[in-house]
Amino acid sequence: MTSSSSPSQDTKRFAHAYPEGLRADALMEEDVAWSHEIDGERDGDQFDRFDRAALRRVAGLSTELEDVTEVEYRQLRLERVVLVGVWTSGTAQDAENSLAELAALAETAGALVLDGVIQRRDKPDPATYIGSGKAEELRDVVLETGADTVICDGELSPGQLIHLEDVVKVKVIDRTALILDIFAQHAKSREGKAQVALAQMQYMLPRLRGWGQSLSRQMGGGSGGLATRGPGETKIETDRRRIREKMAKMRREIADMKTGREIKRQERRRHKVPSVAIAGYTNAGKSSLLNRLTGAGVLVENALFATLDPTVRRAETPSGRLYTLSDTVGFVRHLPHDLVEAFRSTMEEVGDSDLILHVVDGSHPDPEEQLTTVREVVREVGATDVPEIVVINKADAADPLVLQRLLRVEKRAIAVSARTGRGIEELRALIDVELPRPAVEIEALVPYTRGRLVARAHSEGEVISEEHTPEGTLLKLRVHEELAAELAPYVPASAL
Repeated sequence: MTSSSSPSQDTKRFAHAYPEGLRADALMEEDVAWSHEIDGERDGDQFDRFDRAALRRVAGLSTELEDVTEVEYRQLRLERVVLVGVWTSGTAQDAENSLAELAALAETAGALVLDGVIQRRDKPDPATYIGSGKAEELRDVVLETGADTVICDGELSPGQLIHLEDVVKVKVIDRTALILDIFAQHAKSREGKAQVALAQMQYMLPRLRGWGQSLSRQMGGGSGGLATRGPGETKIETDRRRIREKMAKMRREIADMKTGREIKRQERRRHKVPSVAIAGYTNAGKSSLLNRLTGAGVLVENALFATLDPTVRRAETPSGRLYTLSDTVGFVRHLPHDLVEAFRSTMEEVGDSDLILHVVDGSHPDPEEQLTTVREVVREVGATDVPEIVVINKADAADPLVLQRLLRVEKRAIAVSARTGRGIEELRALIDVELPRPAVEIEALVPYTRGRLVARAHSEGEVISEEHTPEGTLLKLRVHEELAAELAPYVPASAL
């Protein structure tokens, strides 16, 4: 008969056999040690301690693609759209150019354009935008192409959106909503995001819709009573009120940001630093031109509205005069009014500048239309009195006849290529000529102890000549009135 030892005796033997620090490991080893009496009766595979504690894969949960056909099947699916426009005025080419621009906007937003149709009408139909009969034809086009969205080349009223969706049975958006979507994708700064959010809420407010129970009234219109008397407030009214509250908050935030930018602008004015604003059609090459003139390193991409946030950089004319160069948001035909209002604080950079570089794409099919569109927006922000230089960009890809026509029509114009550098030095010289010059011409002998005054003369004025004498630095320069007053005590007697 086999005798069995008690648990207390086993523990004592274990304590003598192993040092203090190795008891835990030995216990584990003893626990997993295989014995015929215990483990021989276990069913299934037995693992050692390391394998038991290791992470184990669960079969069948991996989503990794193993076959090429699966990769093709699982590719990213873009939103498939059909474009529709109403041709009310102008030539057929103008209508086609407008629809081609809408296609570029849709592709920038991340959609796949399947087809585009134009309807000739005196004015858009007040119910379905293109008329009931043409709306049914559009539904057939949607079914044939398998599209899931229709984009209209114009701003639709809430009623037109609803009625057209009822006919075509897919989502319908207009040009304004498409542009707002692109702006929302590309806005990076806090101010840019706030401006886009404000414009989106202004656009959304009259287009809120409710279905079924969302239109039911909330209780609580009166005072007292079991169920509170009065008609209460519908869900859609609640949504509108919340949007108005958010809009008011967003306007306050934008106003605060505007104050900070205005302080910087006043500082530049105080130091009499001239400012140049780059304005122009979207994708005309404004950011490329800014990079070429200043080395700013701003994002450059062949896409509409690639950069939205204004960028201000310091630049220098060939004669050594300092000025600031600011890049503004690009414009497009039929730019949403809500967007112009939301970005008005940013566009004020154009109105407060001393010179506008109006960049136009020389390779565009209709550069004159771009010029007209941009000037309309510039007029809206009150910058009609600011001098303008028309910069015809992408001259390396433009038709020479188009360049000649634009240079002949525009009084102050220059052809450049921001990509190759053609005409950039001539543009710098033209900026030097067109920038406003300081009003006062003065000659001063500044002591060497007033080196800071000499530095200000170089940064804020236009130094004509400079000579170092035993008494100090003899300067002949043009400056503004404030700096002239500070230099007045150092005017030599011979110059009086």
